[in-house]
Amino acid sequence: MRKVTLYHNPKCTKSRQALEEIKKRHFEYETIEYLKFPLTKKEIRELLVKLNMGVKEIIRKEESIYKEKYKTSEFTNEEWLEILEANPKLMQRPIMVIGDKATIGRPLENVIELLNS
Repeated sequence: MRKVTLYHNPKCTKSRQALEEIKKRHFEYETIEYLKFPLTKKEIRELLVKLNMGVKEIIRKEESIYKEKYKTSEFTNEEWLEILEANPKLMQRPIMVIGDKATIGRPLENVIELLNS
C-alpha cells in the first residue's frame, strides 16, 4: 500500500476531513504539522512539482497577513518561496502527497480522487 503524507493543520476543518478520509481508507500515513515545522524553500519547490503548480497558486490570499503585507506588491517566484518559508500560514492546506503526485485538499473531492488513483 502506498504511503500518504499530509501537510496538516489540526485547527483546519478541511485538513481534519482529509485526515479522516485517509484513516477511513486505512492508508499508511504521516502527518506533518507545517505550521510547527515549516517547509524549506527546497521542500516547497519539490511539493510544487508534485502539485504541478506555480508558487503563487498555493498562496492563501484570504489570510490577513497576505492582505496586510503582500497583496499590493509584486514578488518573484524565489521571493514567494522565501515568504512561504517564513510564513507557512500562507500556504494552502491541506496538501496531500502520494508518491510523485500531490493535491490541495480543497475541496475534499481532490483528496478522494488522489486516494483512488
